[in-house]
Amino acid sequence: MSAPEIRLHPLNDHDLRPEGEFVLYWMVTGRRLSWNFALDRAVELARELEKPLLILEALRVGYRWASDRHHRFALDGMREHRAELEGSDVGYHAYVEPEAGAGKGLLKALAGRSVGVVTDVYPTFFVPRMQEAAAEKLDVRLEAVDSLGILPLKAAEKTYSAAYHFRRFLQKTLGEHLTEMPVARALPDRPLPAAGHIPDEVLDRWPAASQELLDGDEDALAALPIDHEVPPVGARGGTEAGRDRLSAFLDETLARYPDERNDPDADAQSGLSPWLHWGHLSAHEVFDAVAKHEEWSPARLANEADGKRHGWWGMSEAAEAFLDELVTWREIGHSYCWLEPDHADYDTLPEWARETLADHADDPRDPCYTLEEFRDARTHDELWNAAQRQLLHEGIIHNYLRMLWGKKILEWSESPRRALEIMIELNNRFAVDGRDPNSYSGIFWTLGRFDRGWPEREVFGKVRSMTSKSTRRKVDLDRYLERWGDAPTLSL
Repeated sequence: MSAPEIRLHPLNDHDLRPEGEFVLYWMVTGRRLSWNFALDRAVELARELEKPLLILEALRVGYRWASDRHHRFALDGMREHRAELEGSDVGYHAYVEPEAGAGKGLLKALAGRSVGVVTDVYPTFFVPRMQEAAAEKLDVRLEAVDSLGILPLKAAEKTYSAAYHFRRFLQKTLGEHLTEMPVARALPDRPLPAAGHIPDEVLDRWPAASQELLDGDEDALAALPIDHEVPPVGARGGTEAGRDRLSAFLDETLARYPDERNDPDADAQSGLSPWLHWGHLSAHEVFDAVAKHEEWSPARLANEADGKRHGWWGMSEAAEAFLDELVTWREIGHSYCWLEPDHADYDTLPEWARETLADHADDPRDPCYTLEEFRDARTHDELWNAAQRQLLHEGIIHNYLRMLWGKKILEWSESPRRALEIMIELNNRFAVDGRDPNSYSGIFWTLGRFDRGWPEREVFGKVRSMTSKSTRRKVDLDRYLERWGDAPTLSL
């Protein structure tokens, strides 16, 4: 199956080069070999032109917040890919920079021998700038393919100020895209032309990652110039681990999701965000699994687009609650980042939020903490410290407590702008699913994005506030605090 036209994004004006040796898939953020429109597109071109397919999956060391934690999760996926493709007709080059800038020129060297280059669409972090720069340097077609969400990014022509409005738009629009799914097995048994060897001059300069590094050798990881103060988490990266988590969620947890997902002691969340962020798991595959679990078909969609959380899908309450997170809240973030290139800037907050925060800029902050005090969980608040310790050790925060985490940083920082800087730094350095459109959705929601004005109070103005006291009344925290209340912080 070909990728739908609406998901194709040419990044330069060059044509394909039929005399090239292979089709190159530059795997950047869709790090999976299934349920991937970009890979479908690369396979389609290889078949049409009767050329081999070569996959380049590279990992930089010079990006901000590069660490053992982020690298290890990505390397787990690369190990799976090498094992799956070994002995197949598809070429695969796993490259990990040994030092910042060492990978410069690799893409151009391979693209220069290619028919054309296919890559992934991703609307945040350094990826858009990197791909724009590549598009200017390559003398062959570079085409990005959107495989991020159920709704194609091109389908929304404006940003939405609230989830209700975006949800209503989805309900009017999404039905026509639900039958356009990527291939569950993009590399089927029907073979492509066999890939030749990567030229020796390329391998000499940009050698493949060692098997020791991919297998988790600590010394190999320690040799890389990345942040070694942020250790790997217990969760394993890769599609197989993501699918295990998905199966366990559907079989054991989904039924409890509507009533217990905000309860930290209940462990009723899906926990899928790290695998979705790293592209090891596709939103399409997750949706398909939920639909099969519900024995659902598109015929059950409601005709009315009322913007409500429940009722439109024609699924159980539990499934609809989960899909509201997977589709509505996840994709409003993707859409916003796609349409607003400056989405990480304070000045993109809604005008009402900026005005009310400015009105309260001189309100006393007592206490007022530094980045280091926040990082090390050295506040006066037991619950906030516990949430920060979970982030430090597991690379996640329970979603309900993540909202409180952000609100208290706003309350205890010298200014809203400084609070934003601290939230971005802590989240993107320590969260396995950080540096993501949803990272910016959650952080900026703390400051008023996708929300409305509330009763005015000190520091927050009309931006919604939260307190640890009210949180402890609403949800069970005994086991959560027992686990994280006295946990040590990292030795940073």
